Amino acid sequence: MSSEHRAKKLINAPEDIISEAIAGMVGAHPDMLRLEGNTGRAVVALDGPRDGKVGVVVGGGSGHEPAFAGYVGRGLADAAAVGNVFASPSPEQILDATRAVDGGAGVVYLYGNYTGDVMNFDMAAEEAATLGIECRSVAVADDIASAPKGREGERRGIAGDFFVFKIAGAAAEAGRDLAGVEAAAQHALASTRSMGVALTPCSMPQTGKPNFEIGDDEMEIGMGLHGEPGMRRGDMASADEVVDELMAPILDEMAFRPGDEVAVLVNGLGATGLLELYILHRRVAAILAEKGVKIHYSWVGEYATSLEMAGASITLMKLDTDLRKLLDMPCRTPALTVGTLQDAPRQARSTVSARPVAETAREESRSRELATDGPITPALFRTMMVAAGERISTEADRLSALDGVIGDGDHGVTMDIGWKAVRDALAQSPEDETIETSCKRMAKAFLDAVGASSGPLYATAFLRAGTAVKDRLNLDAASMAAWIEAACEGVRERGRAAPGDKTMVDAWVPAVEEARGAVTGGADVLGCLDAACEGAERGMNATRDIESKRGRSSKLGARSVGHIDPGAASTVVILTAMRDTAREALA
Repeated sequence: MSSEHRAKKLINAPEDIISEAIAGMVGAHPDMLRLEGNTGRAVVALDGPRDGKVGVVVGGGSGHEPAFAGYVGRGLADAAAVGNVFASPSPEQILDATRAVDGGAGVVYLYGNYTGDVMNFDMAAEEAATLGIECRSVAVADDIASAPKGREGERRGIAGDFFVFKIAGAAAEAGRDLAGVEAAAQHALASTRSMGVALTPCSMPQTGKPNFEIGDDEMEIGMGLHGEPGMRRGDMASADEVVDELMAPILDEMAFRPGDEVAVLVNGLGATGLLELYILHRRVAAILAEKGVKIHYSWVGEYATSLEMAGASITLMKLDTDLRKLLDMPCRTPALTVGTLQDAPRQARSTVSARPVAETAREESRSRELATDGPITPALFRTMMVAAGERISTEADRLSALDGVIGDGDHGVTMDIGWKAVRDALAQSPEDETIETSCKRMAKAFLDAVGASSGPLYATAFLRAGTAVKDRLNLDAASMAAWIEAACEGVRERGRAAPGDKTMVDAWVPAVEEARGAVTGGADVLGCLDAACEGAERGMNATRDIESKRGRSSKLGARSVGHIDPGAASTVVILTAMRDTAREALA
């Protein structure tokens, strides 16, 4: 498929796709679902949450429908936090779901094992604790292709979510306590393995362009749900040959014995019909029969998709008495119904008043003396930030294209959403707002708008940078360097990345080094920014020769070499826009 091809999609404005899809879903299932919270992203079961019951919150990016909100309903998930396409929900969106399901017995979070999801759910859990809600997390990591045996905790989550969600929801419905529901989910995860194959790419609604390239006669074994490359790319093969290759590592790890029992999921990725999926299931069943393994129940269809990607995944869950009992327990959701629920009175819960994670940025006390030397005034600083957001918008397609090579193709889209929120937030700033307070405003706006991994990373960067200059009204060269350094440390603190991991840190660290060196050498604020840009660009270019060690691209190994990290590229865009705007204003 040519990269120039633009996919046809039945959407309206790209920025409205999530809100409109949620409205359509809730409107289609008014007997099962409702929407709660100020963010508009918490889809809640009409008769799921209740006092004394452990709440189950699932979540992740859109584009995987019916996951995740499709599994909300009695007997399964009590709520889903819905993120942007291929991006984690934000902490505030997760908290809306958390507050809606809190029955006083704690809440279990279930999500795929991706950096953005882990960071955002962790931040939500930290905030929930301050509200008196205890949360436990289980990050689903079932994809054999994404990490070798012995490093199961590094694996990403794909269609195995289906079984883990079902087991946890049943355990909660059965009245198990918080530790019991968490243990059931962990047991389901330990008993579940998946492998997938992709035949074509998908395309982001915002760009309409394929998020990776694959030949018409090729397939990618081990492809991730976001289009992340898998274990190998090869010539297209027959259905039986594909199933044999997908099943081999699953059988190797699960070490079945005659008489064992499994549940089977043959899952379509969005553009592979039931005709083909049933052919795949036929071969799965034959292989298991040869091993003397009994299929307790099979699901065949679309349960965890990747927009319109063609391909499929195979998931097996090895059953024991407890898992079989929980799997067979009734549930009723838009995407999955098992058995028949006994009638029970619905417990209508009033919409929870959503207290924001952080108070809206407000002006700090003027009781302390703020340094006024330096040419970067608060007004100019805000102009620099707005310019950075505008430059990101201009470069969004290029950044997404870079990400499509080694990631999931949404980096530019995600950054554009976050920076647009920053620009809108700064438009509400009073004229006398300090740089520190503007940074707080930016942090909240970015985090609430984005989620994903960029949300926590840039929110933490803005907060740390603002704190670093809290004693300043205006910025001089030294304080501008301090702002850049603190932003870098915020990214490193939240992302736990180091230079050489092939992340945005590889651009931020040399930016700091060059800025500090320039200030030591007597440079003014423009010289400081020039040096930061030079360092960031040098670091960005160096990522081309680095093998990725963090994030989704870390699964590529040597295949990530030869490509620039998109996060490092966006760092260069931001710093360059800041520098150019300051130069124009101060010339």
